[in-house]
Amino acid sequence: MYSQLFKNVHKKTPIVHCITNYVTVNDVANIILASGASPIMADDIEEVSDITSISNSLVLNIGTLNTRTIESMIQAGKTSNELNHPVVLDPVGVGASRLRMEATLRLLEEVNFSVIKGNASEIKAILNKTKTSGGVDVSLEDIINDRNIDEYIQVAKEVSKANDAVVAITGPIDIVTNKDKTYIIRNGHKNMGKITGTGCMLAGIIGGFIGANPENILDSTAVAIAAMGLCGELANGKVVKEGLGNGSLRTYLIDYMSNLDETTLMGGIKIENR
Repeated sequence: MYSQLFKNVHKKTPIVHCITNYVTVNDVANIILASGASPIMADDIEEVSDITSISNSLVLNIGTLNTRTIESMIQAGKTSNELNHPVVLDPVGVGASRLRMEATLRLLEEVNFSVIKGNASEIKAILNKTKTSGGVDVSLEDIINDRNIDEYIQVAKEVSKANDAVVAITGPIDIVTNKDKTYIIRNGHKNMGKITGTGCMLAGIIGGFIGANPENILDSTAVAIAAMGLCGELANGKVVKEGLGNGSLRTYLIDYMSNLDETTLMGGIKIENR
């Protein structure tokens, strides 16, 4: 099943409309291309409906939020809903400011999301509507491990039920769940956190996978996260071997995604049913 979801991305080349973080927009576009999908970045309210109408999925990322793009996100989201296109929300740093929290809650009220993807602090902030201490990064007390994983599965399920969406919590261990089923993913490497935007890039990859497989949002999200983690592992291994640093890690991450094939994917992903 996972291999077919992966192959569909390369076969269909879904167009992913991104209203995303200007810090990471170039890397998001490049890794979407590397994954087999096609990115388009457009955030002006005068064109977002037109762009969304020719796309297969929409990714909304609040990483560099401003009042202008909030309206564009809502309009694009509503157009996607009308067209039954899957929509991803990446609530970057949602608990860091009042604007981010209010915008996220408004988005969740006015747009039907297929996937909500964030770190543990972000997903908890959505559930509890509270400020967090980690800025755009996960708070130390929210880092997922085998001792607290059941707690975060429950958090994810509550957010999933409240929003009728697949919820993905990313971290050292990733959780992907809906109201019925949960996956645990153990791919990735801690050094991926040293590159600005790996989470933003992941949201774009999820957009490509669900755009190619809209009938299977849960499994598509899981395999997208596992694929990104696997490429991070491979990239880190190469960087360590060659004695290089963060800039090379970023480049090799995109390289490994562009060269990822079915055999490597199926031999390396670590997805568990829970």
